[in-house]
Amino acid sequence: MSMTQTDLQDGQLLDRVQIRCFMKHISLFILTYVSQGLKVKGLLAVPDGSVPRPAVIYCRGGIKRVGMVRKRRIVSMAQRGYVVFAPYYRGNEGGEGREDFGGEDRYDVIHAIEVVQALTEVQPGPVPLIGFSRGAVMAMRAARECRGVGPVVVWGGVSDMLDTYEQRVDLRRMLKRVVGHPKKQVEAYVDRSPALWVEDIHTPIYIIHGTKDSQVDISQARKLAQALDQAGKSYTMALYDGLEHRFAREEDEKALDDVFTWLDTKLALIAQEK
Repeated sequence: MSMTQTDLQDGQLLDRVQIRCFMKHISLFILTYVSQGLKVKGLLAVPDGSVPRPAVIYCRGGIKRVGMVRKRRIVSMAQRGYVVFAPYYRGNEGGEGREDFGGEDRYDVIHAIEVVQALTEVQPGPVPLIGFSRGAVMAMRAARECRGVGPVVVWGGVSDMLDTYEQRVDLRRMLKRVVGHPKKQVEAYVDRSPALWVEDIHTPIYIIHGTKDSQVDISQARKLAQALDQAGKSYTMALYDGLEHRFAREEDEKALDDVFTWLDTKLALIAQEK
């Protein structure tokens, strides 16, 4: 008997299909799960060896085909001993619905947390999020609204969508179509601007940004840091001098080492507090 749309529960895992992985000791799967009644897909990487392990959710940037999840990046994260899940977001790679750049599609991250926490390979506890570019908006909105979120990494992240509208003239057409006009739909922009509501964030934040980022201006990292500072929130900031939005391979791997060392430390502290 087939499952009807009304039978679907948000956060429910519907399908798990193994795909070929180019790296030994890492298994890759395409997961299909439910978010707001939609069937959404994502990529799961599981390291071989003892389980359960800590998990992390990677929130990709871009929209549609731009900024799509890259297997190499997810596998690289999994090599550091974490189960890694990267939602494709609704409407992508055969998923239902249409993404809206950090709006309703944030539920694709919120419900992914439930999916990940239910995996047998994953240890209990909060799940950290790594948000890249506009994925930082997804991660921070999830941290604001969901109790299951661990520490959050904001990597080359958008912290003020109103600033993005001003700074990225080339994105204005897309933003007006997907989010609305910044003067008429100002609330939609505020909702996508974590620097404007950091008082609602109750987990440590790690900010990474290249000082020569031409896609998300370095001022966005500084604005988020200043807001966190003023709100008395726990954060760490690492600015990479001269680096662009996407780091070159060697710098990227070094930055990932630092990120996962930080996550290890923060998760250990959370475990001690229990």
